[in-house]
Amino acid sequence: MSQRPPIQYWWVNHKYAAAQGLTGEYLHSSQRNRNGSRNQSRGNLMRVQPGDLVFAFADGAVRAVGIALSSAAEVPAPAKAERQLPVRFLQLGVPLNPKAHMLKLKPVLPRSYSPLRATGARNPAVYLASVSDAMAAVLRQLLHPQLEDIEAQINAAVGSELADDWIEATIQRRTDLDPTDRQQLIRARRGQGMFRRNLEKFENACRVTGLLDRRHLRAIHIKPWSAADDREKLDGCNGLLLSPHVAHLFARGYISFADHGELLISRHLNPAVLKSWTLRPSTNVGALRPQQRLYLEYHRREVFDRPEIGRRATQYGG
Repeated sequence: MSQRPPIQYWWVNHKYAAAQGLTGEYLHSSQRNRNGSRNQSRGNLMRVQPGDLVFAFADGAVRAVGIALSSAAEVPAPAKAERQLPVRFLQLGVPLNPKAHMLKLKPVLPRSYSPLRATGARNPAVYLASVSDAMAAVLRQLLHPQLEDIEAQINAAVGSELADDWIEATIQRRTDLDPTDRQQLIRARRGQGMFRRNLEKFENACRVTGLLDRRHLRAIHIKPWSAADDREKLDGCNGLLLSPHVAHLFARGYISFADHGELLISRHLNPAVLKSWTLRPSTNVGALRPQQRLYLEYHRREVFDRPEIGRRATQYGG
C-alpha cells in the first residue's frame, strides 16, 4: 500500500475577505499572467495534493485555513486555460495579523516568491505560494489551538476520503501499470469493474437482507480499498455484496461478521437504527470462504467498533 508523503503547506493571498476563494470551495489559476509571463501560482496549484493545508490571507490577516480535497483539474474558461483546486475552508475565530508577529515570521519567509513582504503586508505579485515546514511551524504556534481545532473538524468530515483520493491520484501517476490496470484499481474503489466481477462469481445476494437483485446491491471491500494492496483491491474474496444500508454500517465499523457468520454489532450503533432497519443481533449470514475470513479478521481488528476510523465518505458503486 502506498504511504502518503508528509503534508505540504500553502499560502493563498486574496484582496478581500469576501473573495470567492476564501468563502467558497475552490482556488483558481490561469495559464499565464496578464502580461503573458508564466504563472507561478498555476505551477504551485498543480503541486497541491489531497490533504495539504492552505492558509488564506485577506484584508491584512490570515482569516481561514483549508484542506485540499483533491488535486487541481482543468476547467473551461473563456479565452484561457484555467485550473481549479477544491479546498474546504473554515474561518478562524481570531484572525492572525502577520505584522504583529514579524520578528518570528520574517526569518522563515521564502527567499523568493514570498507571499508576504518583510513588513508583513501582502505581496500582490503572489497568489499561491509554498510554505516551508519552518514557516508552517511558526504559523501553527501562532494559531494554537485554532489550527488544531479546524484540522480536527475537517478530518472528521472528509479525512478518510482524502486518503482514498491521494491513493487514487498516486495510482493515476504510476508508470509500472498499463492504463487498463490503473483503471481497474480505481474502479474497484467504487465497487465496480474487475473487483465486482470477481466477487459475483460466488456472492449473489446481500448477506444480511437476502436481497437477490444485484442492481440494488453494493460491492464493498472487507479490508478497505485504501488499506489494500493491488491484489487485494481486485480480490473478490476481499468483498461482500450488501444492501446499501448494510454496506453503510459495515464500511463505518458499526457491524462486522464472525468467522462462522454471526452478525457483530458495535456498541456505538444507535439501537434505534437496529429497530428501524430490522437488524437482529441473532442473525447469522452463513458460511464464509476461508479467504474472506482472513480479510474479516482485519476488519474486526482495524475497522469494527471504531467508527472514528471507519467513517468514510467513499462512494460505493452499484
